[in-house]
This record gives sequence, structure tokens and C-alpha cells, in this order.
Amino acid sequence: MTQYDFIIVGAGSAGCVLANRLSASGKFKVLLLEAGGSDLNFWIWMPIGYGKTFYKPSVNWMYETEPNPELNNRVSYWPRGKVMGGSSSINAMVYVRGQPQDFDQWRDMGNPGWGWSEVLPYFKKSECNDRGADDFRGGSGPVHVATLDKFLHPLCQTFITAGEQVQIPHNPDFNAGSQEGIGTYQNTAKDGLRMSTARAYIGPASRRKNLRVEKNALATRILFEDGRAVGVAYRQRGQDKQAFASCEVIVSSGAINSPHLLQLSGIGPAALLKSKGIDVVCDSPGVGQNLQDHLGLDFLYRSRVPTLNDQLHSWRGKLWQGLRYVLTRGGPLSLGVNQGGGFVRSRPGLSRPNMQLFFSPVSYTKAPPGKRPLMNPDPFSGFLLGMQPMHPTSRGHLAIKSADPSVPPEIHPNYLSTDLDKQEMIEGSKLLRKLAAAPAFADVIESEISPGIDVQSDEAFLEDIRQRVGTVFHPIGTCHMGPDARSAVVDAELRVHGVGGLRVVDASVFPTLTSGNTNAPAIMVGEKGADMILSSYATGT
Repeated sequence: MTQYDFIIVGAGSAGCVLANRLSASGKFKVLLLEAGGSDLNFWIWMPIGYGKTFYKPSVNWMYETEPNPELNNRVSYWPRGKVMGGSSSINAMVYVRGQPQDFDQWRDMGNPGWGWSEVLPYFKKSECNDRGADDFRGGSGPVHVATLDKFLHPLCQTFITAGEQVQIPHNPDFNAGSQEGIGTYQNTAKDGLRMSTARAYIGPASRRKNLRVEKNALATRILFEDGRAVGVAYRQRGQDKQAFASCEVIVSSGAINSPHLLQLSGIGPAALLKSKGIDVVCDSPGVGQNLQDHLGLDFLYRSRVPTLNDQLHSWRGKLWQGLRYVLTRGGPLSLGVNQGGGFVRSRPGLSRPNMQLFFSPVSYTKAPPGKRPLMNPDPFSGFLLGMQPMHPTSRGHLAIKSADPSVPPEIHPNYLSTDLDKQEMIEGSKLLRKLAAAPAFADVIESEISPGIDVQSDEAFLEDIRQRVGTVFHPIGTCHMGPDARSAVVDAELRVHGVGGLRVVDASVFPTLTSGNTNAPAIMVGEKGADMILSSYATGT
């Protein structure tokens, strides 16, 4: 029998944090299971390599949703990391925590301990900000957060000036004090290399004798005895194996794979499980429900001044910038795709920003559906302005299709199913038009490629949205925390309602979406979850 104290399923943004923290004292024996392989891959470590891993099955689950009625029945492509570091190894690396109100809302929904003042210490604990520590930022944590000003394209300043001209103030740090304003993003990177959680947390812990990492190990079900999780069955290179946990099993497989594994294991809506021939361990109606995601839209422009297209389109440009990156770890290949951005209110009367902005000094209008070959931009000077409403009211769900663990679940995002979500997408489109019309862009923009100046009315904007809007890759909420076991999946300690010895610790526990990118909050959940687990065993509860 293979026996451990803790088994963690999933080496992603939260799972790697847990593996490091739970094994740090040497007191506990920890097994970390990862369905994917090693992150030692050039395209993972090079920041702009995001464009290569975006559609690479060796490191990506490459999920597709069911057709969405409000998006003209289009299917959405959802990349998710299937590799050490999970989606932190293939994301665009933008470091955004969210707004204090996000977490106060979690607390007020019946989750004590999750207010802003209580989660801020865990954000700081995880972070090493290259600007140094202060009341809001961490200076000595594992995750290096990089300011990239010296490599940013000059058009980023044009973007900031345009924002100021339409009364959006410049904000030099979206993660300190107020989030509101326009500026440039920091990335999870160090020395020109991606800072995934595998690099930040597993690298330093890899030599610990009490931590075992099993790669290419697909968890097939959680094992139970008398209503308590006691182990995990998994498949590794064609062999079925089992491992057992004397303390707890912790599922950290993300907003898609965590509820999928719970349902495969008999935890979920009883009628669904029975219909697939799965014995019900716990009738938990909330598993797979409450699915939320950010939808975004880009406006594409032809530029009168050079952009990254001019540096990266030709093979000579790619060669030169590649050499520059290899020799110096600098230049455009050391950056994420989104260099500028901001947080604004799309209409009067709002108490806080509801819209996130993006600026990228590159365009790729010829990208095939479901792909973003960012290493091959357009053969002309171009750039993107983008936006996403941050607090969608639409809710989707996911469900197993089969008792076979290798069959992906049905994913129903239910995008734009509320009038408010449609309204805010239209407001975001108008905001991008207003920004592009600012004087700073007058000598820069030659023409609007997409959606085109013919799109003017609310009806035309909405039709363009239905045709072009897409996920920003922030699914959350499918195992959300809350006090009511009839709707929530885990309690405020992240323990699964109705069973013992089992927790979920990842972005699936978010009750609502945070304001912006979700990787930093997922890491925070890993840090706080680890502290909860260690505290419970220190006190014997």
C-alpha cells in the first residue's frame, strides 16, 4: 500500500502552492499527482511562448464548450494547462489580484475569513514584487512579479495618454490601494522567464524527501470508506494505481477538472450521477454549477506608426528578436501579450470599476478559429484595444458525459444570458471607440479593421459581440464555497460538504469572479488553503 498524509490532485496554480507548504516542515508525507508532464519546455518558459502553447495538446487540455445560444451557437475554445504549473504555465502572465470588494463580498456570502483584510496577507506572502514590499505588496514570496517598463512598446504611453484625455487617470500600480485607472501590467516573470507556480513553489521543494511528484498521472476517482476520502485511484502510462491518504485528499484540478473528478467519484447531483451509472457517495447539487467566466472583445486597428508586427512578422525579425532574447532575456519576447490596460467604470453611478481594458501593440487578424499564433502577427503595422466586463451575472454549468475519466465534461458557459451582461458588453465596445478617438491616437490610427466604422448602433454592436466575443480564460465557481450544502460545494475551510477527509483548493471555490485576471487569486487560495490545513492538524481538529 502506498501511504501518504496528504494527496494533492493537480499541480496547477494552487496545487503547487499546497505541495510546497504542506511538505515544508518535513512532518507530513505529501503526494502530488499531475495529469500532464514536465514544464521544462522552451515555449513555456519564454513569456511570449504563450502563442505556441495556446493550442498544444502536450501541455493543454484544449477543452471546447457546448454551443452557446447567445453567441450565435458558437463553440468556445477553453485552453487549460495540462502540465506542471497548470494554467500558470500557459497563461498570459498578467498579475492582478482584484478589488477589495470582491473578497468582502465572498465573506458576506457566508464565508468568514475571506474578506479583503484576511486574504491580503496571503497575497503578500506569495509575492516578490520587484518594486519592493509595502502595505499592499509582498517582497519576499516565491512568485516574482516583474515590472517591464524598459521593454514596453512606445505605444503603451500613447495608450495611457489617450486614457487620460478621456478622463481615465493614470494608475502606476493596479494592486495597491485603488485598482481604478489606466497603466501597464506587471507579469509573473523573473529574469525574462515565466514564473509559473511550478517554478516558484515546486522547484525549491523538489529535493524534499517527504514530497513525491507523479507526472502523467490522471486521477480517475477519489476512494472512500464510510463517507470519508481515503485515497485516489489514478492512471499512469497505461497502468491503474492507487495511493492512500491518512489525513486528507485535496483536489486542486481547476474549475473544469475538480468538479469533473468529484462527479466521477460520486459527489454531485444524484440524478446526473445515476444516469451515468455512478454510485452516489454524496448528493451535492452544486458540483459543476455556478460556472462563471469573463468574456472579452478586441478592436483591431491598422497603425500609421510601427508596432510589434514590424518587429516580429518577418523571419528576419523573428530571428533577431529570438537571438536578442536568448542572449539578454530582454526585448518583446520577454513580455506577455497584454502590455497595457486598466480598470474603469463604463457608466455613471457605479461604486467601483466594472470593466477591464487591454492594450497590445500587436495584431493577428488572420488567426484561425480557436488559435492565436502570436508568433506570427499581421504583415502590417497594427494593434489591439480590448475590454472585458468584470462582474458577469450569467451562470453556466458543467457535467460529466460519461463514467469514463478520459471523456471531457459538457461545458455550458451560458454566456450573455442576462440583459445586464449584454448591456455591459455594448458599453465596453463604446468605451473602446471613445478611447480610440482620443487625440493621442489621431496620428496613430490609420483605420479600424474590426469591427469597422459601419458598426454604430447598439443593435450593430450587439451583433458584432455575438459574432466575435470570446472567453478571457477565467473560469471559476464550479465547486464554490458557501454555508449551504444544498447549493455550495465546500465550506469556508474548503472542506467538501457531506464527506470527510476531502477539500477543494483552487479557483473552482471562488463564489464570484474577481475583478480581473484570476491567477493571482488562485495562488492566494492555495496559500490560505495550506494555512487552514496546517492549522487544523496543529490543533487536532
